[in-house]
Amino acid sequence: MTPKRKQKLFVILGLLSLTAIAVGLTLYALRANINLFFSPVQIAQGDAPMERQIRAGGMVKEGSVSRDPESLDVEFVVTDYVDDLEVYYSGILPDLFREGQGVVVVGELQADGRLYADKVLARHDENYMPPEVAQALEEAGYSPADFQAKAAEVGKRLEQQGVPQASDY
Repeated sequence: MTPKRKQKLFVILGLLSLTAIAVGLTLYALRANINLFFSPVQIAQGDAPMERQIRAGGMVKEGSVSRDPESLDVEFVVTDYVDDLEVYYSGILPDLFREGQGVVVVGELQADGRLYADKVLARHDENYMPPEVAQALEEAGYSPADFQAKAAEVGKRLEQQGVPQASDY
């Protein structure tokens, strides 16, 4: 092999190595930043990874919201009406957060079965349901339209009972 061919071979191998390293690092970075959506049924079946950021969603179960009066800690249950998921969140909830409404939470599922949320995303009008929540409810055999009517009914009942909403804090 001539020195010129040997030099070209080393340059080509070097470029291939750098390309492989760049692709590997990119895939690793993307893997760490992807947060997939899981419904409470999928989490109960063990499909969701532990101690990795995921998105979970469903309806906030009526009567499940528990606030710590001395801090911003909130515990509530997200349900798809098949299984439930306990959620712990420390922070200010969105103004539109309330029981009986669709919600998506972003956080890490821990070994104790609770999701420790970093973000809580609530719907932005009475007719909106996050697409992931609607799909999860449909897969569980429920119609999202039924739950919009049910959510409105739950909201009215809670207002009549004088149950404080997130906007009251």
